[in-house]
Amino acid sequence: MKLDFDKSGGLIPAIIQDSRTNKVLMLGYMNKEAYQQTKETGRVTFFSRTKNRLWMKGETSGNTLQVVSIMVDCDNDTLLIKAIPAGPVCHTGTDTCFGEKNIEDVLFLKELQNFIERRRQEMPEGSYTTSLFQKGVNRMAQKVGEEAVETVIEATNGTEDGFIYEASDMIYHLIVLLTSKGLRIEDLARELKKRHKE
Repeated sequence: MKLDFDKSGGLIPAIIQDSRTNKVLMLGYMNKEAYQQTKETGRVTFFSRTKNRLWMKGETSGNTLQVVSIMVDCDNDTLLIKAIPAGPVCHTGTDTCFGEKNIEDVLFLKELQNFIERRRQEMPEGSYTTSLFQKGVNRMAQKVGEEAVETVIEATNGTEDGFIYEASDMIYHLIVLLTSKGLRIEDLARELKKRHKE
């Protein structure tokens, strides 16, 4: 990609977006050196206009930004960097420089599946999730069925807290089953989206 650093006096804006939640985290500026260092290290590095030097985000706080992807706009003078933050992004301690929370509860399901996938790959001893993968797809499917029955019982004869607890168990076991089949929770979302008619 060819970037136009000359248009704005050697600096181009870089919009930082969380790759998992799609929240805009912050805006910074890069010169050619900051851009090159960002690409080489995989850590977002800006040119600090106040310090007049390169500045890796999180170099003092530890709240770095791990690069996932870099895109350039149609005029080749603005970057969109998708990244994974290691902590709060703003120097004030908030998740974003715009004061927003950086996680929507429903998006935690993606994070949970990422965790389950790591369990499947690493298979640590003593992990309940590991034990499910070791027992195979039949046992995983059976667990989804068991949890579904318990969810129905709580919905019809139990408490709201009990219903939420059992439904959460069912979703967890369903995600484990999806993972074992090489599928993602997003695949279900896409299928439901296809079916949805306004």
